Amino acid sequence: MHIPPSAFGSPHPAPPRARWLRYASPAVFYPLAGRMIPFLAVGAALLAAAGLYTGLVAAPVDSQQGEVYRILFIHVAAAWMSMFLYLVMAGYAALGLIFNTRLSFMMMRALAPTGALFTFLTLWTGALWGKPTWGAWWVWDARLTSELILLFLYLGFMALQAATDDTQRADRGGAILLLAGVVNVPIIYFSVQWWSTLHQGASINLTAAPSMARIMVTAMLLMVAAFWLYSAAVALARVRGIILEREPGAVQAGGEMAARQTGPRGARTEAK
Repeated sequence: MHIPPSAFGSPHPAPPRARWLRYASPAVFYPLAGRMIPFLAVGAALLAAAGLYTGLVAAPVDSQQGEVYRILFIHVAAAWMSMFLYLVMAGYAALGLIFNTRLSFMMMRALAPTGALFTFLTLWTGALWGKPTWGAWWVWDARLTSELILLFLYLGFMALQAATDDTQRADRGGAILLLAGVVNVPIIYFSVQWWSTLHQGASINLTAAPSMARIMVTAMLLMVAAFWLYSAAVALARVRGIILEREPGAVQAGGEMAARQTGPRGARTEAK
C-alpha cells in the first residue's frame, strides 16, 4: 500500500531557522524544558561540588587576607550572575516588546527570583568579607550602592508583576522597567574605574592575564559555571509553571500534537 508523502507533512524539511522559531511557542518549549532540567541540575551540582572543593580545600591560603578570602569564590561568581541574569532578562524584555512573543515575557518573569537571589547573595557575602577586611559590614561604596540598586530593580520588577492580574499589562510594564534599569549594570561593572572605591579592580578580564593563581581562577570559573547551570535549571522549571498557569490548553495541545507526530510512523510501518 502506497501512502503519499503529503500524508505525513511536507517531504521537504523545514529550514533551520523555521525549526528554531517553533520553540518560541510555549506549548512546544514546555516539554523541551522538562527534558533539559535534569541534565542542567546534575551538571550544576557536580560543578558546584568541584568548585567548592577547589576553592575551600585545594586553593592555598592568601598571604594577605588569610582564610577569609575564600568567601570571594562565591561572592564574585554570584556578582557576575546577578548582572548577567539582569541583562538576559532585559534581552527577553526587548524581544517581547518588539516581536510580542509570549515566551519571552514568561522567561523574563521566570529569571527574576534567581537574579534577586544572586544579588542578595552578593551583598551578604560581601558583608561577610568586608567586616574582617574593611572593618565594617557596609559602606556606601559606589559598587555596593549600585549593586543594592540592582536588588531594588529585581524586587521592583517582581512587585510590579504581582501588582495586577492583567498579565499583558504586567509584562509590558515589567519589560519597560527592566530596559530602563539596564544602565545600572555598566555602572556596577565600571564603578571601580570611574570612582575611587574600596573595591579592587577585576582580577579576571579578557585583555590581560589573571592576577590570581591558576587554581584560584579555576575555582572561581567552576562556581560561575555551576551558578549558570543552576540558574538555567531553576528558570526552566519556573517557566514551565508559568506556561501551565497561563496556557494550560496550549500545553495539552502540544502533548496531543507530539502524540500525533509519533502515531503516523507506526501507521506507516503497518501499511508497509
